[in-house]
Amino acid sequence: MHDPDQVRDRLEETGYLVDEGLAVTCFLALRLHRPLFCEGDAGVGKTALASALAEALGAPLIRLQCHEGIDASQALYDWDFPRQLLHLRAAEAAGVSDADRLESELYDRRFLIARPLLQALQTQPSVLLVDEIDRADDEFEAFLLELLSEYSVTIPELGTLRAEVPPVVVLTSNRTREVHDALKRRCLYHWFDHPSFARELAIVRTRLPQVSARLAEQVTALVQALRGAALLKPPGVAETIDWAEALDALGADEVDAELAVQTLGSVLKYREDADRARGLDLAAVLASRGA
Repeated sequence: MHDPDQVRDRLEETGYLVDEGLAVTCFLALRLHRPLFCEGDAGVGKTALASALAEALGAPLIRLQCHEGIDASQALYDWDFPRQLLHLRAAEAAGVSDADRLESELYDRRFLIARPLLQALQTQPSVLLVDEIDRADDEFEAFLLELLSEYSVTIPELGTLRAEVPPVVVLTSNRTREVHDALKRRCLYHWFDHPSFARELAIVRTRLPQVSARLAEQVTALVQALRGAALLKPPGVAETIDWAEALDALGADEVDAELAVQTLGSVLKYREDADRARGLDLAAVLASRGA
């Protein structure tokens, strides 16, 4: 892709709408082979961007879901111990007694289990999604920084494996904790804010073309109002889409306050937030959109 406009067009062809700032950031990430660090609240489209990039590039999406306690063996590679043991027993049964030969055979690449990071280094082209890096610990951040600096890894038994073409790397963070500056400096940064009403409505219409225009507009207005209600977990665009899809599944072409309250479970996931939403004048919100 030769310029930001082409990046935007290709992403929009996949159904992912981007503004000019994000299109420029994605273009630079592709041109400079720099990781893209996406930060923002849950449900604002960070993970979906990686999927859209993979589709636009015609490349496989390789996902590493981070969690507390994740380590290199879970993210990079491991050895297939059961297969190694079977091979050792077969060799012994065949009378093979050369220890050096057995060791070299046991640590052959056929027994190597490639985890997401190694898969991304070995797959050209590919899009590597490191999802929710803020859930990992400092040690894993440092390990990831080293790998992304060289796009290579050294396996003691096999030597150094290097990516011929660096993968497109997207890291996401919900900001449950601050990620170290060293990792952020290695990346291009983009903050994902909640979209404006017009952009969010366009996203809903693009993702759910079967939903009536009136219903899409009403649901978007309701979600925008909920975000201003000091909730524990403000809904993201993903929840807007879920809510519209749920109402459409009920056969609704439009929504009233009663139906909105009945389906709050599609958009709010905390009891306290649902209670606060029930106390809002949802009818007035809908009236402002011509309900």
